[in-house]
Amino acid sequence: MNAYRARRLPHHLGPAAWAEILGPGDAYPSLEGDGTADIAIIGGGFAGLSAARRLIQIEPGARVVLLEAGRIAEGAAGRNSGFMIDLPHDLQSDDYSGAGDDRAVIARNRQAIEFAGAAARDYGIAPAYFDRAGKINGAASDGAEAHNASYARHLAALGEPCEMLDAQAMRDLTGSAHYRSGLYSPGTVMLQPAGYIRGLAKGLAKAGALIHERSAVRGFARQGPDWRIATAQGSVTAPRVILAVNGHLESFGIERGRLMQLFLYAVITPELDAETLARLGGAPRWGITPSDPMGTTVRRIDAAQGGNRLIVRTCATLRPGMSARASDLARAERTMRRKFDVRFPQLVGMRMEHAWAGHLCLSLGGVSVTRQIDEGVWSACVQNGLGTARGTLTGMAAAEIAAGVQSALTAHFTAEPRPRRLPPQPFREIGANAVIRLKEWRARDE
Repeated sequence: MNAYRARRLPHHLGPAAWAEILGPGDAYPSLEGDGTADIAIIGGGFAGLSAARRLIQIEPGARVVLLEAGRIAEGAAGRNSGFMIDLPHDLQSDDYSGAGDDRAVIARNRQAIEFAGAAARDYGIAPAYFDRAGKINGAASDGAEAHNASYARHLAALGEPCEMLDAQAMRDLTGSAHYRSGLYSPGTVMLQPAGYIRGLAKGLAKAGALIHERSAVRGFARQGPDWRIATAQGSVTAPRVILAVNGHLESFGIERGRLMQLFLYAVITPELDAETLARLGGAPRWGITPSDPMGTTVRRIDAAQGGNRLIVRTCATLRPGMSARASDLARAERTMRRKFDVRFPQLVGMRMEHAWAGHLCLSLGGVSVTRQIDEGVWSACVQNGLGTARGTLTGMAAAEIAAGVQSALTAHFTAEPRPRRLPPQPFREIGANAVIRLKEWRARDE
């Protein structure tokens, strides 16, 4: 094609709380006027920033221009739960076990973690923003404990360490008597995602990348051998373009009808004072994913990560229009308040400081779209709900492909098939949300 036009621009519901609790970050100018680049990256999340870092490593001195629609760390990158998971974590399964080569999945995820860890070290990102703490799959029912037992057997077969925690150990850790048991695995990194993303952007800017915020791309079109990327107030002309926009790939007319646009929801407490912390009990930092993927994620963070707070994340809706509804967030907020009270009766009725929606993109079969789209155009998209690790990987791979580097990573992503076509509307939205509600009901205790 000679031109791609954005039919939709990113729209976010609620604040990016991870950024809000840190206060203002570094500001980058909007794109104004016309400029040039050796390579232009559209999207400033995990994929886009990782692509920029990998390109600078491969091509020192290249003019890299990155365009972010909003503020750095206030899009999807600042709205996730902050788990950078090394183990198989298939959200479309019952117990996270993948359907493919899980050893290869683990190796790739750990490659992403090491890449991110090196960035954190090189750019002086605060250790609290990149914490190799591990995580726990919490269980509150017979079915959940069975999922954990199944997953533990799967990990043992892979030679991966894990540890079962009993109800008392879970209570000592979390201050909650809700959990009957938990499955601890040591390899997950717990991010303060906004802190990490801001640090990554700041390091890249110092390394020479040109970052522009509030520069939503309206489209890009062929101009001779190059592509001209247009925003509201300027343009960049470059021979190479990387699209790191996750589900908004579909906004540019690419893989339409093949991507599942999903929203998850979260709330965060105000900063807890000393008296409240004493009533809560437990450790100052921990992260729990539900043993059933449709359950509830809970994190506790401390002062170094943005204040002593609890975060709860649950509920999902499929919205092909790529915009969550106020009613979706209101329903999720009621559900999360109820689940918070069940887990922490000593804090029942606590007001939540922020509530928000976060955009995910999934595909049938869990494949990404990380490949050449057009001459001089590559994609680093479709993270399948694993935006921190998978976004890092797709950004790395797209940069390598665009730079002509062959690796095990590029071989993996370029060999993946296209996402399968989804059922037509309105059956897709109605049917998917009905299935989601049923799964949420079954995982209601988790």
